Amino acid sequence: MACLAASVCLTAEASAQQTFASPGLAYDAQTQGPVPIPPSERALQAVVAKPWFKASDEGRILEGAIFDHSGNLLFCDVTGRRVLRLTPDKRLSTVASLDALFPGGLAFHKDGRLFIAALDLARGAGAIFAVKPDGAGMQTIVAPQAGYMPNDLVFDAHGGFYFTDFRGTSTEPRGGVYYMSPDLTTIKPVLPHLAMANGVALSPDGKELWATEFGRNLLHRIELADPTTITPIGSAVAYHFTGPAPDSMRIDADGNLYVAIYGQGRVLAFNRNGIPIGQVLLPGREQGHNLQSTSLAIRPDTNDLYAVSSDGAGGQGATVFHAKAFARGLPPAYAK
Repeated sequence: MACLAASVCLTAEASAQQTFASPGLAYDAQTQGPVPIPPSERALQAVVAKPWFKASDEGRILEGAIFDHSGNLLFCDVTGRRVLRLTPDKRLSTVASLDALFPGGLAFHKDGRLFIAALDLARGAGAIFAVKPDGAGMQTIVAPQAGYMPNDLVFDAHGGFYFTDFRGTSTEPRGGVYYMSPDLTTIKPVLPHLAMANGVALSPDGKELWATEFGRNLLHRIELADPTTITPIGSAVAYHFTGPAPDSMRIDADGNLYVAIYGQGRVLAFNRNGIPIGQVLLPGREQGHNLQSTSLAIRPDTNDLYAVSSDGAGGQGATVFHAKAFARGLPPAYAK
């Protein structure tokens, strides 16, 4: 019996030694690098964007990409507190400059004015301004005293607009999505209690409102009964992102949604129901470059997608990248 017991003990010890001697975890091609694509998104069709325009040799933060009626690409140089215009033949100029706030979101009113959402994270302040197409005649639409930190905005067919409030943290959701009436006098909450509400978009028919929650990595899909009323069972979290973090987004003519992922150097595409169907990857992301992808625009009547990103301190500056989207872009404003 003692011999048998000893034999059993030796066998168990040998088995334990073999277990502890087994190979450990090891990186592979899918997990190496700072921003591996999550397993649930690896099978999505993917395209790699190409550099289209170097906006700066410095790692300036770019944001708010949109197109105007003349085919110019407008975007924000957040670092420099400027709104820039890039012509189709790649001539860059300044449209407007801000004194105290950093521009981040752009949208065109039906009368041609450019609306600018701007904020200062350090001071917890923000405002929305409007300028003429040439940058002149700046007006304050939402004053800093209102207490919001506007991050992005989108107009509806009535001439009112939705804007996101970037306040709060992942555990203190003090931001949200708000609606400014067409006469620009009244602000009403639509989706309150969000953690750093960031991007906002409307479906082509204006019946679905989309919003990204930066602080909690969420994509919200809202069905609207009217501009400020959610339909019964019309509010849902359509997607939960992995890693940092959903930023600005745009809709194409088929109702597909494109969300720029800040910190990952890519754009994730969803169909009209919020199901992921594709992604645009920025070059160099596997080595940690061009990860500060904040926004994108799709040129109207084409499927040319332009994503803006910064390399931060990585040495590759701030760049506009080009790829092809699923469907054509929408005109600058829904309201006519």
